[in-house]
Amino acid sequence: MKNLLLLLVILVSIKSYGQGYSDEKVSLSNFIKRMYAAKPFEGVKIVDDYDHQYLISVISLEKAKYTSEATLNRVAQVKAQSQASTFLNGATISMDMVITTKESKDSANNNTTIVETVEQIKQNSIGFSQGLELLTNFDNTNSLRIVFIYFRELKNK
Repeated sequence: MKNLLLLLVILVSIKSYGQGYSDEKVSLSNFIKRMYAAKPFEGVKIVDDYDHQYLISVISLEKAKYTSEATLNRVAQVKAQSQASTFLNGATISMDMVITTKESKDSANNNTTIVETVEQIKQNSIGFSQGLELLTNFDNTNSLRIVFIYFRELKNK
């Protein structure tokens, strides 16, 4: 009987300890959702609460562009890590614009010029942002895009 009571106390204490971290994540998630609802944003922010400091990375992706949910999730994760790495380690960005023109004649011997512009953006960053975890994702107000919020605890205060 004593052993059973001891086992019950241990299980209850483990369960209650496990719920505490989840409650912190839920509170943080609700706080960031309210921030986003008040004024939508993307990118990286540092968020402080009473005991912790978090780095959050917010990504918004258009649902129609991705053929599967797995692809959508992977793209969001890679973009969030890239944003966090750029924020923490810096980056250099270069941009090239390539303009091509094509001329063609139609049956009435009229010349038509087609101008095509391609913008190439390259970003180089050194470093790796480890430990980003998906906090939550939700549809934006018009349900055409999905918002992903990744986070990482920076330090305890």
